[in-house]
Amino acid sequence: MARLRDPQKGCPWDREQDFASIAPYTIEEAYEVADAIDRGDTGALRDELGDLLFQVVYHAQMAREAGSFEFDDVVEAICDKMVRRHPHVFGGADVGDAQAQTRAWEAHKQAERGDRAEHGVLEGVPLAIPALARAAKLGKRASRVGFDWPDVTGVVAKIREEIDELERELDGMDPVRLGDEVGDLLFAAVNLARHLQVDPEEALRRANRRFEQRFNYVESSVSANGESIEKVGTDALEALWIKAKSSGL
Repeated sequence: MARLRDPQKGCPWDREQDFASIAPYTIEEAYEVADAIDRGDTGALRDELGDLLFQVVYHAQMAREAGSFEFDDVVEAICDKMVRRHPHVFGGADVGDAQAQTRAWEAHKQAERGDRAEHGVLEGVPLAIPALARAAKLGKRASRVGFDWPDVTGVVAKIREEIDELERELDGMDPVRLGDEVGDLLFAAVNLARHLQVDPEEALRRANRRFEQRFNYVESSVSANGESIEKVGTDALEALWIKAKSSGL
C-alpha cells in the first residue's frame, strides 16, 4: 500500500484518494463479505475478507502519511477494546450466559461513550450505516431509557396507524409528505423486527433473494412458452408467482 501511494513510483489513482473517496469502497467490500457468507461460498469469503482487509490497510496508510496513526495502532486499539469488554475472559469477572454478556457488553459501550463525552442517548449512532440498521440501533437506544412500546402489540398498532396516515396522503400525492409517511412506516416496521428479535437488514436481504428467485422462475417460465414477459397478462404472471411460492422458492 505504501508503494501504491508513493508520490514518485506509485499509482496515480491510489495517490489521489482520501478517506472520503475510499469510504464507499470500504462499505461495498463489507457487503461483499456478507454476500459470500449468505451464499455459503468459503472460497469467495476468503477473497472478500482479503479485499476488506486491504481497505483497512488503505485507510491506515493514509493516516500514517498524515501523522495520525498507523496500522499497528489500529490492531492495538481493537485488542485493547476486546480485552476491556471481556473481563470474564481476560479478568476475574463472572458472566453467567450469553444474555448476561450482551448486557455487560452494552454497559461497557455506554461507559466508553461517557468517556468520549457522548451523553445523549442517541449520540454516537453512525450516520453512514444502512438506514434499516441505523433505525434498529436508534430504537434500541431509546428503549433502554423506557421510550418503547411495552410489547409487540403496541408496535403492530403503530404500523396500522402509519398505514392509515399514508393512505390519507394518497389524495394529495405530495411527494414530500408521502416520503415522510413511508419513512415513518418503515421505521415502525424496523421496531417490530426489534421486538421480535429479527435483524431487519438480514430479513430484507432474505426477502430480496426470495423475490429474485420467484421472479426468475416467472421469467423463465414465460420464456419457455415462447412468450415475452412484457406481453403476458397480470393474471398469468400472478399464477406463475403463486406456483413459484408453492414450489418452495
